[in-house]
Amino acid sequence: MSVKSAEVATEKVSVDDQEPKPLRNRLDPGQGRRGWLLIAPTLVTLTIVIVYPVLRALYLSFQKDAALDPQSGMFVAGGFAGIDNYTHWILQQCGAVACAPGTNAASFYNVVWITVMFAVITVILETALGLWFAMIMNKKLKGRGLLRAAILIPWAIPTAVTAKLFFFIFAYKGIANSVMNANILWTGETWPARLAIIVADVWKTTPFMALLILAGLQLISTEVYESAKVDGASAWQRFTHITLPLVRPALMVAVLFRTLDVLRMYDLPAILTQGSNGTTTLSILVVKELRGAPNSSAALSTITFLFIFFIAYMFIRFLGASVTDDDPAQRKGK
Repeated sequence: MSVKSAEVATEKVSVDDQEPKPLRNRLDPGQGRRGWLLIAPTLVTLTIVIVYPVLRALYLSFQKDAALDPQSGMFVAGGFAGIDNYTHWILQQCGAVACAPGTNAASFYNVVWITVMFAVITVILETALGLWFAMIMNKKLKGRGLLRAAILIPWAIPTAVTAKLFFFIFAYKGIANSVMNANILWTGETWPARLAIIVADVWKTTPFMALLILAGLQLISTEVYESAKVDGASAWQRFTHITLPLVRPALMVAVLFRTLDVLRMYDLPAILTQGSNGTTTLSILVVKELRGAPNSSAALSTITFLFIFFIAYMFIRFLGASVTDDDPAQRKGK
């Protein structure tokens, strides 16, 4: 090797050994301003649509509702109410006495129970059916694209249209009674009305769950299943030891989204039963109170928001952590 070749080789090695220079983390001032200008319309829109209504509702929740002034005979603003609007719901207090049965405040905890009941039943059914549909859509079948499109049709239909569709299905002389050869007042009795809402919600939202779970299933490599087959694992063992553990992150996200959505259910019971016969949800109760006492309704909407936020926190804290974090024993061994 010549001296020149050796020098070139040495220079090449020295260049390769050099550590790459770190990239600049600071943006050019012009780029920063351009970025803020690009997101400014979105920030303004979110402020108008979300931030201002939330702050306004919070402010109104601490104000008294307008009342009739006995001296002037006019409705006047009530002024600052403190936490009276909140105790009106939580403690069911109407002034200095307990709220009479039949009032909105007296039915608060029963409405909370109904809302949670709808959430638990529908989410369990939609998760089970969604997982089943997702596994079918994940298989290599002829016409798989058509099958996926057909399953997603209920999710594409507006909820108001779905509610009106099932209103006719569960009418006294509707399809349900004709098929069952029965005379059930589906929207006129408590548990039939609740069952009608559950069936309509499951039919409408199961495709949403299936779509989210399908995204998780498609991330699982086929080689894992092939290796399990070679080792003699049965279909049930592959499902319980491979599919469920690997699809769990997507499954938990789907359950979280669906739970938060069903806790604010309004349109289905409002159209199917008008919130009667034991189908009043928290959102319907807010609207009922809004007609006569808007500031008290603002307090109830704030309580509803905090309730849903608490449920979301519990999901993320106790279910999300077990999905994303490593096992404590594994972390200790590292």
